[in-house]
Amino acid sequence: MARAAGLADAVSSKFGNKVDIELVPSSGGVFEVSLDGKLLYSKQKTGRFPDQKEIDGIMSAMENIS
Repeated sequence: MARAAGLADAVSSKFGNKVDIELVPSSGGVFEVSLDGKLLYSKQKTGRFPDQKEIDGIMSAMENIS
């Protein structure tokens, strides 16, 4: 949950109140990022937390939309 919280903090710092962030503790370690209903990343599908390149891509996609 620490990595997800760190990414949530980074997104919140960059986009402020333009984004809604919801962290939901779970035993399965699900991590998903969606934007306007489009799934940008799913830990459930990849089986791992995103690496820095993928995080940068997620942030870039969010930047292009907002």
